[in-house]
This record gives sequence, C-alpha cells and structure tokens, in this order.
Amino acid sequence: MSNEQDRDDGGGGATRDAGGCPDLTTNQGVKVGGDNNSLKAGPRGPTQLEDFILREKITHFDHERIPERVVHARGEGAHGTFEVTQSLADLTAAKFLQKVGQKTKVFVRFSTVIGERGSTDLPRDVRGFATKFYTEDGIFDLVGNNIPVFFIQDAVKFPDLIHAAKPEQDKAIPQAATAHDTFWDFASLTPEITHMLLWAMSDRAIPRSLRMIEGFGVNTFRLVDAKGQARFVKFHWKPRLGTHAVVWDEAQKIGGKNPDYHRLDLWQAIERKQFPEWDMAIQVIEEKDEASFPFDVLDATKVWPEQLVPLQKVGRLVLDRNPDNFFDETEQVAFCPSHVVPGIDFSDDPLLQGRLFSYLDTQLNRFQSPNFHELPINRPVSAVDNNQREGFMRHALDKGPVAYSPNSLAKGCPFHAGVRGFNTYPEKIDASKVRARHPRFGDHFGQAELFWRNQTDPEKRHIISAFSFELSKVQSVSVRKRMLDLLSQVDMTLAGRVAANLGLTVDDPNAAMKRLQTDWTTYGVTSPPGQRRDYANVKAPELSMFYTVKDTILSRQVAILIADGVDGAQVDAMKAALVAGGAVVEFVAPTLRPVKRSDGKTITPDKSLQTAESVFYDAVYVPGGPPSVAALKKVGKAIHFLNEAYVHYKSIAATDEGVDLLMSTSILPPGGKEADLFKAPGMVGSRAPADVAKVAQQFTAAIAQHRHFDRVDVARVPA
Repeated sequence: MSNEQDRDDGGGGATRDAGGCPDLTTNQGVKVGGDNNSLKAGPRGPTQLEDFILREKITHFDHERIPERVVHARGEGAHGTFEVTQSLADLTAAKFLQKVGQKTKVFVRFSTVIGERGSTDLPRDVRGFATKFYTEDGIFDLVGNNIPVFFIQDAVKFPDLIHAAKPEQDKAIPQAATAHDTFWDFASLTPEITHMLLWAMSDRAIPRSLRMIEGFGVNTFRLVDAKGQARFVKFHWKPRLGTHAVVWDEAQKIGGKNPDYHRLDLWQAIERKQFPEWDMAIQVIEEKDEASFPFDVLDATKVWPEQLVPLQKVGRLVLDRNPDNFFDETEQVAFCPSHVVPGIDFSDDPLLQGRLFSYLDTQLNRFQSPNFHELPINRPVSAVDNNQREGFMRHALDKGPVAYSPNSLAKGCPFHAGVRGFNTYPEKIDASKVRARHPRFGDHFGQAELFWRNQTDPEKRHIISAFSFELSKVQSVSVRKRMLDLLSQVDMTLAGRVAANLGLTVDDPNAAMKRLQTDWTTYGVTSPPGQRRDYANVKAPELSMFYTVKDTILSRQVAILIADGVDGAQVDAMKAALVAGGAVVEFVAPTLRPVKRSDGKTITPDKSLQTAESVFYDAVYVPGGPPSVAALKKVGKAIHFLNEAYVHYKSIAATDEGVDLLMSTSILPPGGKEADLFKAPGMVGSRAPADVAKVAQQFTAAIAQHRHFDRVDVARVPA
C-alpha cells in the first residue's frame, strides 16, 4: 500500500490509512479507533461496563455456536467432595474454607478447548479443569485449566484467539488442532502469547490421564477476610498421582484407536474405586507487596514462581461418583467465573474481567434461558430467594403477587443481607478511562525463557519437536520465519533447532526483533514488548514435569502377553505383585479364546492382539513358557506391541523364555547381546524362573517412573 501514515488509534497503538483496506467497524457500522485493549479505569484498572465494543465483540463471539459450547465443547465430569485440610479463616470469610475437616460437595468437568464435541480426547491442547462448589453460601465456580498461564492478557482478544485456533473458516479444517496457518499467523503477531506457547508445546498438552493433570485458576482473585482486608490469590490443584503425559506419537495413535481414552480412563478409575485425588494449594500476595515482584499480579500470561510466592496446601479434592446421565450433568453443567461467594472477590485482571461477562452470556446462549441455574446439576444447596421470575425453563414455583423490591405486601421480603452477604471489595479507583495496558504487562519473554530454562533435556527435545511439527504444517513461509524470530527472543538453541527442522535459518535476536517490530507495526500490533524482567536468579523446578510424583503404580495399566503354554506360576506371581501396588492388569493374547496354562488351568484374555494396542498401557510383561513364547513370535503384532512400547519409553519386563520374545524384537541393535538387553533404562528381567519376585519388584519401581526418556536409541526401532 502507498502513502501509509501512522496515527494513534486511541487504544495504545497505531493504525494506518486504509489504502483499499476497510476500517474496522462495529456491527452498526461505527468505525473503531482500536480494539486491542478493553476500556479500563487506568491501565491497571477494572474494565468498564460501558465498553460497547468489548460487549458487542464478545457477545457475538459467545453466540456463534448452537448448542454446544464455543470452546471446551468436549468434556467429561464427575462428582466428588472437597475437604479443608488447613483453615483459611485468617485469609477469607468464605464459610466453606473455615474449619479443618469441613466438606463441600463438588462437580468437576474436564475438557479440551479447541475441538468440537465429537473430536478426540488427545489433541495437543489445553485441558479445562472447572470445579463447581455447592457451598452453604451458594455456588462458587473455580474455572481454570491444566496450564497456569493464558494466551492473551485482555479478554477483548479472546474471540480473535479462538477464531485463529479453530478450523479455518473457508474450509472448516483442521479439527481440534492448532497446526495450521491462521493460529500461527495470529501467534506470531501476538508477542504476549510466547510464554503460553512454551507450555502448550510441552508435554502438559498431551496428558496421560485427566487424573494426572494439574489444575490452575489462571486468573488472579482476591480473598477477603472477616475484617474486610483483601489479598491477591491464585488457586492450584495438585494431583496425588503426579503430573504425567504421553509422547506425541502415542497421542496421535490413541486418538485414532480410542478417541474416548481420557473419558474411559476417568470413568473406569472411579468405578474401580481408585478415586482421583488432588490437593488444593494457594499462593497469596499482600496488596501492599504487589509491586515488589518482577511480574504483574494481574497479568494472566505470568506465573508466580513458587520460590517467590510459596504454595500453601489447604484442601483435598476427591472424585468418587460418576454421573448418572451424561447430558443432564456433564453437558448441562454451567460454569461462570462470576459465581463467587462472600470472602472471594475479583481482581482487575483484564482477562478475568472479560470472562465475568463472557461465561454468563455463553450460558444464556446455550440454554436459551436465564433459568439454567435451576437445573439439578447447577442448583445451589443454599436457598434461592429473589425477585426474578418466569422465562424459559422456569422450574421454581413463585407464589404470591410480589416480585419487586422494596415492597410492603410481602413484609419487605427478601431483605438485603447487608454484612452477611456478598459485598464488593471497596477498591479505590482514580484513573482516566483509556484503552491501554500498563507498562508492567510488557514483558512477553522473561517468563518464557524461565520456563525453557527449567525444563530437562528430554522435555526440551519434546518442545522442539512440537514446534517443528506444528510449524511444518504452516504453508506460509513468512509466518514460519516470524515464529522463528519470536522463538529467538526466548532461546537461540530452541529457535535454531526448530529452524533446522524446517530447513530455515535463524538470525541473532536483535536483528530478529527489528523484523518483528516492523511486522507488528505493519499489521497493527498494539502491545509490543516492553521492559524485559530479570528471572536469572529465580529457580522454578515446579515448571518441569520431571520432578512430579513418581512413587506409585496406583491405577497404572499393565499388559501381560500370553498364549497357550504360558507359565502359570510366573503369571500369578507377577500379577499379584502388580495388583498389590494398585496396578490394573490385563491379559492380552492372540485371540479371545481361553488360554491354557502350563499347569492345566486356563486364563480368559481381557483383550486380543486384534484390538489391544501398546498405547493403551503403561507397561508390558512377557512371562515364560516355551509354547507361549513360540506362538507369540509368530504374531507380528506381538513383536510390534513390544517395539512400540519401547519407542514410547515404557517399562518392559520378561522372565524365563519371555526374554526370547524380547530378543525377537528390534529393541537390541544388530549384533547386540542378550546381556545388553536389560541395560536400557526401564528394561528389567531374568532368565531364572525363581527371580520373578525380584523382577516384579524392579518392574514396579520402573513403572512408577512413568517413562524412561533417557533411552537414547529409540529412533532406530521400527514402531
């Protein structure tokens, strides 16, 4: 375009003369000066209700899909209980958090974000973690994700984020995937997204189980005590089974072979009474200290490093009952971050401020009624008494003529609760109304580098592979190059390795930043990076999954490969040891016909090699018995089963002649010796039948490690 002249857009950035490109307008045709920031009372102040641009944009977005959720459409839920393990009476007036041992019923819904209801459970995606507390003071909805940060800082950009990530509008593909041009085009022009991209490309985005994900409230809330004093708070859920993932090849195969993998896993665990458990933890910052940290407490793209703001474990969540009806409960449950109780209040986090409007508006669209709170799954256990009436789906029977206040005909009822009810924290505000972000929101790379620095080498390799996979799907070379420039601001090794996989080169960070700034100016980016904060002395091992819980095999799925003639004593000994540790054992055979053991007994297989896949299991055991091993050697899928388990870094055990089956695989390199077989991490076994108990002990310890990423030669194994 020619004769371009920059001008202030009134929203903290610059625009340019159209030159044939139409100006941005509202649905009423009113030209918009800028929409990259919501209207606030000061750069760090609360969003203003009068912001008709934000309301129109988000309202239209919320109503784009009928009837499934616009995002988080595919989900699974369960009932449970939250129990207080540390009183928070000194921090909040919320009644359900006062006494140790106090219990509150909950309903939790897990979900993927991008895919539709019929998509798979295992795309590379964020997982929603939403908890509805049925407290004595009303409903409290803690609506979060399994990743503690978010893509954007201001909710006004949420429609743009989801439009970019969803299937491209001209062809409606790809489904449940961000590996396409529009998402990465948006990402490359949104520098605040950088930190979240590192998390999303990590193994956090492909969890082993919904029972093994962390949960985060993401946004900053306030706890308000009985004296009216407020503190900033972030909420966390820590799984007692640890935080574990699958590898990307595994995730893709599971998606095709069992798209309901996570749903089924959660359902079956609860039915087995292996109830999923999480610890609730909080981080608290005094309001007087908010400016003393290198991050802004209101910035949803930042974590509060635990070294700087320690975690306090305060409660325990147990999910112990599956829904009776998926639609009535899991599908019709309605979460809104605006559902809080006395003692919990909002901060001026601009992402949260927009969510307070967006979620309620979305539920109104889904249910076509303001009475969705009367559905059983959404109904509070506390009394509901107000002057709202009628409307679609009204279940309550409103008696008498009075539906207004003040009144005398109903003796003034219902009265205001006064100090007993919810009263908004009286935050002082003295600012001009502006479309802008505070300069403290400008560090887009400091925490991204902190995250990268705290990953282990295998985790870094996985992040590099994820970026390489996603960007290889991008057709626009300019978008690929811009993303490499963005990654160079985080770490040159990361950018260089991804560039090499794309057949490109990466420049030094300073030159890359100049190109980025040119593109950002050209395409109207109004929140470029500001001052980079220093995290060099901050240690944050909690950002890595390597240091998670690795001391249990509870609920781990173990396959035992068998055929006629299998050694029954070895099978019994290994199964007993695994079951004693809480593992779930399944027998996998060539067919579903009962298998004859060496002692004359039979085993009915749980699965056949026609339907069982190694990706459904955490570990594999091959017992002895010459006829059994000879039969399995003739089944190519049995060999593939073991090769694939090895490639996916899983624990593998064998005893007696079972070692011969491992020797028939590609696990050993050409010319490798049997003595080397069990030198590889996670490989355990013995030729001596009497060693089964010893092997079982070693196998159990190996399974508890989840994966053995220190295997260095998996690439040569055909699987």
